[in-house]
Amino acid sequence: MTGLRSTTRRTRWRNGLLASGLSVLLAALGLTFAVSAQAAAGCRVVYTAPNQWPGGFTANVAITNLGDPLNGWSLTWTFPSGQQVTQAWNANVTSSGANVTATNVSYNGALATNATVSFGFNGSSTGANTAPSSFALNGVTCTGSVGPTTPPPTSPPPTGNPTDPAAAVAAMQPGWNLGNSFDATGDGETSWGNPRVTAQLLDNIKAQGFKSIRIPVTWGQHHGAAPNYTINSTYLNRVKEVVDWALADDFYVMINIHHDSWQWIANMPSNRTTVLARYNAIWTQVASTFRNSSPKLVFESVNEPQFTGSSGDAQNATLLHELNTSFHSIVRQSGGNNATRLLVLPTLHTSSDQPRIDELVATFDALDDPNLIATYHFYGYWPFSVNVAGGTRFDATVQKDLTDAFDRIHTAFTARGIPVILGEYGLLGFDRHTGTIQQGEKLKFFEFLGHYARARQITTMWWDNGQHFNRNTHQWNDAELFAQIKSSWTTRSGTASSDQVFSARASAVTAKSLTLNLNGTSFVGLRHGNTDLVRGTDYTVSGDQLTLTAAALTRLSGNRAYGTNAVLSARFSQGVPWRINLVTYDRPVLANATGTTGAFTIPTTFRGDQLATMEATYADGSNAGPHNWTPFKEFDHTFAPNYTANNIVLKPEFFAEVNDNSRVTLRFHFWSGEIVTYYVTKSGGNVTGTTS
Repeated sequence: MTGLRSTTRRTRWRNGLLASGLSVLLAALGLTFAVSAQAAAGCRVVYTAPNQWPGGFTANVAITNLGDPLNGWSLTWTFPSGQQVTQAWNANVTSSGANVTATNVSYNGALATNATVSFGFNGSSTGANTAPSSFALNGVTCTGSVGPTTPPPTSPPPTGNPTDPAAAVAAMQPGWNLGNSFDATGDGETSWGNPRVTAQLLDNIKAQGFKSIRIPVTWGQHHGAAPNYTINSTYLNRVKEVVDWALADDFYVMINIHHDSWQWIANMPSNRTTVLARYNAIWTQVASTFRNSSPKLVFESVNEPQFTGSSGDAQNATLLHELNTSFHSIVRQSGGNNATRLLVLPTLHTSSDQPRIDELVATFDALDDPNLIATYHFYGYWPFSVNVAGGTRFDATVQKDLTDAFDRIHTAFTARGIPVILGEYGLLGFDRHTGTIQQGEKLKFFEFLGHYARARQITTMWWDNGQHFNRNTHQWNDAELFAQIKSSWTTRSGTASSDQVFSARASAVTAKSLTLNLNGTSFVGLRHGNTDLVRGTDYTVSGDQLTLTAAALTRLSGNRAYGTNAVLSARFSQGVPWRINLVTYDRPVLANATGTTGAFTIPTTFRGDQLATMEATYADGSNAGPHNWTPFKEFDHTFAPNYTANNIVLKPEFFAEVNDNSRVTLRFHFWSGEIVTYYVTKSGGNVTGTTS
């Protein structure tokens, strides 16, 4: 993506554990299993409870196997404060009093030496929520050391020969972006809010299963004046330090020229000589610094290349070809491992549009170098990616946009033996916060993207600006999202038409149905916490229709308080389970309000419901507000719900494009299906809102 990626995260009420219990690092051991006199056993467990609320909490557990490979695992512990597991994912969890056992599911039973598997759960608590003090893996207490070690094999397992481009790129799967650190355009790597990069951070990323790491680097504010453009030695050495850490962790590593693309390289149409000289000087110094680095280090010519004030596509193609070929020549002539180092070349804007692909194919043909890799970025169908124009769901249109893009890339490159890296992927709405796109819909998007990238032999690198993997706690901010993405690296998961089932409190409970998206799996069953629901009594399945009976919904909804009353897991023959929230709601109630264009909120009693999107039209039926080609406005850019403060915020960006003294009809669409109408009128800097 171009420009600053916000590190703003979704605000969630948290009541942290005592410092001694917030993040308990428990380690593993050196006792042997009875299976073999030579077998080594050992593990390390990281247990965290990042979220708490009165009476409940969410916990994440990461197990690292330090011993010999395992084919099936069982982790046991004892809760010291009477906690109970109510729902789990990525493991089967059972309890007997305070004693808990978590076992692998079908897709994560194999645990190689030094491999890590993670699972999570929701739990209930009364009073203290003290973390467990000890864990045992397959009956052996985890203490951090390891017992007798099986002699290593005479040759290591293949991980991809760096001199074989296709094998190397395959071995890079999956990849992760160290975003908003060295690419920051401020004074240094912490200027965009992320902490200083540490070797421990990279170790933890490695433990999540990633094989490659892209380290975006912006150089423009760290070098001297023309003609030498000498890079500040402290900054260059710092970049090299982090690259060396990553290589020592056995990552494949990609570095590039990043936000320079829009800061000054974009001026190439009007200042070609100066831009090219500056670009060449940077790559000359970088190539020299890393000429003897491991072949697992990969260079990317430029991030998201773009040009301002060009005469059009033809000139853009010419300028990018010149940058790519100049980069190629500088690196190859610098010698050492650079003579055959894998080099990554992007399309214009890292676009997957056919004309941009054709332009890059021409460059590949001209260079005729087998050690080249193509790259592009993908952030999804734009209306869905930012939640505008009614694009609230991962539907057939969103899916076709993805398959068309990946098919074009596959036909042009991978089908011809040219390896491809999807250098960044995500959703554009994440620039504001990850809640811009509804949870279940985003899970379906990432499940399908991972599947289709595998089908098209495309290595993926997830964009993370710090909002996904917390670089202080080394935990995922959304463990459910990561579990879905990680599962997609190897298999498909079943999903459903929604992850929410709504029942109005004002009405009698009735049976509710969801459409199952089997995705090549088979439906196994439905579970509430650790209890399997009874097919035929609690639910029925007919074809792809899963129906929850009125009796089951009534029982599971309890006193029917507004909000989520129960959480179910739909389980499939492979992949991760699909979470289904049983929600009690009534039609939301809005109230009259006055305010200004800079600060206007609509008092809202949500009554268990959640906002999906907002329409805005004038009395004559024409569209009001930004993006006036659609009545549906952009979520979190023009409006946003605040469930804690019980209001809906209409933002200054919305009123900036609303006509004075023209009444605007707003239609708020909620996930339950309710649509609530409201009216606002702007008069100068003042705003009046009414329900009628």
